[in-house]
Amino acid sequence: MRIRTDDEVYRVDAVWLGPPKATFPWRARYVAWGVGIMVFLVVLLIERRIGLGFGFFSTGWAIVVTVLLTRLICSRITHERPLTSVAVMWMRELTAPRIEAESRGGAASAAKVRMRAQRPRPRPKGVRRVRQTDG
Repeated sequence: MRIRTDDEVYRVDAVWLGPPKATFPWRARYVAWGVGIMVFLVVLLIERRIGLGFGFFSTGWAIVVTVLLTRLICSRITHERPLTSVAVMWMRELTAPRIEAESRGGAASAAKVRMRAQRPRPRPKGVRRVRQTDG
């Protein structure tokens, strides 16, 4: 006996092809349209911030960048990993606590070197130095 899975249900994407009898030549899921609109607005905002004016070529490049970023983002989104979980995962990756590298040392300094007013004298021959123990 063969058991059928419910995979066929999840293979069907919610896709809008355009108005009836005037469909678009590409397939895009509903989530891709929403992501694309938001990415386009962000790309336009970034273009204005860096000083590019609103013109034919700047808008054309904004559309190209939007399509590429939307395809990249939507390639990570599936029915098992929806947009909200991808966004939450991205935010948690950015705000996760990191190990702070503790720096030791630094620039060499002679501030803690003890100095004596007199030069050390050589020991006379035959005299041994006795170590002191803390005890």
